[in-house]
Amino acid sequence: MTPEATPEHSRLTTALRELRTRTGLSLAALAERTPYSKSSWERYLNGRTLPPRRAVQDLCRLAGEPEGRLLALWEIAESQWSGRAAEAPSTPPPSSGPPPSSSGPPSPEPPRKPAQERPDRAVRPDRADRKRLMTVLTSVCAVTLGGVTAVVVMLSDRQGASDSPPTAPSAPGPRCRGASCEGQDPIHMFCGAGPDTLTTERTSTGARVELRYSPRCEASWARMWRTRTGDRLEIAAGGPTHRAEVEGQVDTESYVYTVMTAARPGTVVRACFRPAAADAGRECVDARVGRETADPPAEQRSTAGSAAPTATPRPASAAPRRSRPASG
Repeated sequence: MTPEATPEHSRLTTALRELRTRTGLSLAALAERTPYSKSSWERYLNGRTLPPRRAVQDLCRLAGEPEGRLLALWEIAESQWSGRAAEAPSTPPPSSGPPPSSSGPPSPEPPRKPAQERPDRAVRPDRADRKRLMTVLTSVCAVTLGGVTAVVVMLSDRQGASDSPPTAPSAPGPRCRGASCEGQDPIHMFCGAGPDTLTTERTSTGARVELRYSPRCEASWARMWRTRTGDRLEIAAGGPTHRAEVEGQVDTESYVYTVMTAARPGTVVRACFRPAAADAGRECVDARVGRETADPPAEQRSTAGSAAPTATPRPASAAPRRSRPASG
């Protein structure tokens, strides 16, 4: 029988779901990058099963999160889940009364024999009590040590965060650029740090579609949220078309994003949303990647006392947004 979820297990599940949302990975993508199946990840993230320690470490690695705090939560949740924390109260405390002694009249036998037999009868139950006491103390120490370790780790994480400089910690550089990013995962390639948002649109079903661009990687990708199971998203920038699909309930509660397509400044990127309903047409949106250098505005080119040129000024936004509904 599956144990009931404890507060520690619920906290761990919430933290894991936040990490999974941060990575933007679907359940299928998690299964591809870890030794655990898609159905296993669904149970872990829904709180139906306590994940293995290795699964917690893998998710921290994919999200770029230090694993100390999550492993401390896992230690506490695992001790409650496995029942180790309940072993200590199950054994009654040892008796503190005096050892049993004979209450009858003195034996007529020589006094040496009772002197040899009484220690034997008194020592045997005392040894058993000591064994039970040691078992109880071992269990209590194990649970206490786990709790103290968790507190120390969490406090050290907070202290480390307070002592860190105000600037964000240096993230590793991107692993690809331009054409080498085609078809790659933006999180895995470290292109998802501080991207530009080219456009955000609301579809007819209420889903949100967003085009993102990484200047460091010279690549773009699309993501969607507030979706339904079966919704699909496509992206292209004059090259291959890449797709992503909402595969289950967990996906509907977080971001689902495509892989990247190479996009240099000035490239027009198109994202198309396909609702799960068979009779619904796709909805597309275009955005132009901002140029590296832009001409100064017309009002800056004109000087006081001189006539301003009559040339048509360029758009102020380097990434205009255009929504294009299209038939399926």
